[in-house]
Amino acid sequence: MKAEKQEAFLQLIDQVKDAGRTQEMKNFTQHGRISTYYHCYSVAETSFRLKEFLHIRVSEEELIRGAMLHDYFLYDWHSHEGPLHGFYHPTAALSNAKEDFELTKKEQNIIYSHMWPLTITKVPRCREAWIVSIADKIVSTKETLFQR
Repeated sequence: MKAEKQEAFLQLIDQVKDAGRTQEMKNFTQHGRISTYYHCYSVAETSFRLKEFLHIRVSEEELIRGAMLHDYFLYDWHSHEGPLHGFYHPTAALSNAKEDFELTKKEQNIIYSHMWPLTITKVPRCREAWIVSIADKIVSTKETLFQR
């Protein structure tokens, strides 16, 4: 990524990475040894790189905020009692994010729909949500296969 684009990304992610309970995500493992915080950070960076590479016009701020909060569920999903995590956590993440942040409709859709097509009725409804959903699958696959 070019230096000016890297700087733009860092300025955008700074708005959310230390706000609310975001730092608490470091206490929960996502895939292998990767924390939920670093997973979300990687998804945000991958989302930004994808939109740059594909020259897709989006709201960069909403893209990064939604990506950083897409897994803001704040529990250990490996030992979580209750509904299946893959189906449940987008709703939990959105609920937590709404408590701590003022979210736009796009940011809400990014968080709510990032597990599509697993959550078949929670469809991405904007470019930003589609990009984050794709980036999440790229990052999750990489973390699952190579970060053990």
